[in-house]
Amino acid sequence: MIGPNLLLRAPEPDDIDLIFRWENDMSIWHLGNTLTPFSRFTIEQFVLNSGKDIFASKQLRLMIDWHSGDNGPMTVGSIDLFDFDPFHKRAGIGILIDESSRKRGFASEAINLLTEYCFNTLNLHQLFCNIEQSNEESIRVFTKNRFVECGIKKDWLWQGGQWTDELMYQLISRRG
Repeated sequence: MIGPNLLLRAPEPDDIDLIFRWENDMSIWHLGNTLTPFSRFTIEQFVLNSGKDIFASKQLRLMIDWHSGDNGPMTVGSIDLFDFDPFHKRAGIGILIDESSRKRGFASEAINLLTEYCFNTLNLHQLFCNIEQSNEESIRVFTKNRFVECGIKKDWLWQGGQWTDELMYQLISRRG
């Protein structure tokens, strides 16, 4: 998937060290279900198996490359589809932009590219995401891309010794 500034592509063995660093960043573990570090071997196996069909694995990870001009492409993040349900035509979406590459429009463009792929190629009816209530940046980027709040999970996440709510957002295809 190619956009004006970005390319979404399958993970390659060259990405293992970067994914290893992101997946073991304890400061963001509360945003997912990570409780223990990943080994480099586990990440390697994940990348080597990432070519499996989304209909079999029910998930898809794509790397986000920025066409940085003279320096060639630079990987700035990853974007995931999870809980892929072809019967009900829906999937969850999650995104990570490397801290050094944030606030440059990469998340918005990547979400837009993946949304087009989901609705036009995978023929999905809806996408959803779950965002910690205090994550204003993520809320802003998803609402900018037409996702609307559809629910709240009270006291859903345990972080910093206290409970916090998680908001649910969804985007329904305009195609019906």
